[in-house]
Amino acid sequence: MSDLPRNAVTRSAKLAALPLGFAGRTALGLGKRIGGKSAEIVAQEIQERTAAQIFKILGELKGGAMKLGQALSIFEAALPSEIAGPYRATLTRLQDAAPPLPAATVHRVLAEELGDDWQENFLSFDDRPAAAASIGQVHRAVWHDGREVAVKIQYPGAGKALISDFNQLARLGKLFGALLPGLDVKAVLAELKDRVVEELDYFLEAEAQHAFAVAFKDDPDFRVPDVIAANEHVLVTEWIDGTPLSKVITDGGREERDRAGLLLTRFLFSSPARVGMLHADPHPGNFRMLPDGRLGVLDFGAVNRLPDGYPPVFGRLVRLFNQGDMDTVVEGLRAEGFIRPHIEIDVEALRAFLAPYVEPTQVEEFSFSREWLQAQAASATDLRPTNVVRHLNLPATYVLIHRVHAAGVGVLCQLGTTARFRDEVLTWVPGFADEENQRPAPAS
Repeated sequence: MSDLPRNAVTRSAKLAALPLGFAGRTALGLGKRIGGKSAEIVAQEIQERTAAQIFKILGELKGGAMKLGQALSIFEAALPSEIAGPYRATLTRLQDAAPPLPAATVHRVLAEELGDDWQENFLSFDDRPAAAASIGQVHRAVWHDGREVAVKIQYPGAGKALISDFNQLARLGKLFGALLPGLDVKAVLAELKDRVVEELDYFLEAEAQHAFAVAFKDDPDFRVPDVIAANEHVLVTEWIDGTPLSKVITDGGREERDRAGLLLTRFLFSSPARVGMLHADPHPGNFRMLPDGRLGVLDFGAVNRLPDGYPPVFGRLVRLFNQGDMDTVVEGLRAEGFIRPHIEIDVEALRAFLAPYVEPTQVEEFSFSREWLQAQAASATDLRPTNVVRHLNLPATYVLIHRVHAAGVGVLCQLGTTARFRDEVLTWVPGFADEENQRPAPAS
């Protein structure tokens, strides 16, 4: 394929093919079982083929559907192993790669964006993509001055595809509203769509990446490659080598996984104070462990601009929760819009729901694990009327922060990191400790 399928009917048909394809393979499996194969083997074959089809279809669609796939690849850590096993390898592949565009299409895009003489910008250009993701793919090249660079190219039609996917999601708003009566679904989807559409503008991404590169220049823990050139649909940055975080998850030793998780936490918590922005797409494909032990950070298309730093309400409410002051916690959640005015909350149920999430801030050292996340996921996805989570709201202004928290925890659980997370909260999250122990917010 040379372009994204942009027609909404075509895209809907491809999405619909997922459950239909599963049904077809189930029927095929029944035939094989009659023919003598065991139920267990057939079930495994069905799951493996379903996983392969999910990867193929989400990868071809890219856009919002591909982002959904990447989100699933993070949260697979929450699934019981007997369910997630056959899907794990396929979903993890979505963190780093998707079926690439052919070289002819890449050359056409570069000619349209940079001019017919685009090759004069490079001493060499590798037509094989080094990475392919939701709305663009990356090629390795050598800039005309001899620097190794990453050339990020936006897929033709990515904008229309992305908007089409989110418009389809918006049509599910009433369904989400019935399941989660406390959630302002329309506001959440509108905010998410606005922020994701920003990712289509590579000028905005270049601005954000340069700000991070300057703030973290010569940092002992982090490396952010700086921007060399950009326009709306092509972004050229410094190239960095390293081990993808997805590889650390599967093959890394205990020490490497612990350090990777601690650095990821430190980067996410410290960025609002140091840059006035939060990296809002923390899936493993965007991080590399460098040979010198630093964490390399890529892809700044999704950022949450926080010119006043990290919102102090989180740290303050966590501190009050740890002190047992649930009345003030509920009052604060209402003031911030996490509990809407017409919603009544069972305070003890809320305490029980929040306790596991706050636990890493209560102990000197905490171990994240798939088992821990599975227990939290079971609680959060229990949609019986009595479950307190059904009555909580996600204010639009906190959509990206919540996305970072949820995805970051998913990655930490995939890594199985054990580290002193409380120290990072004490250092970087305003409101959690006394003011004199806090780092200052960035200048507006």
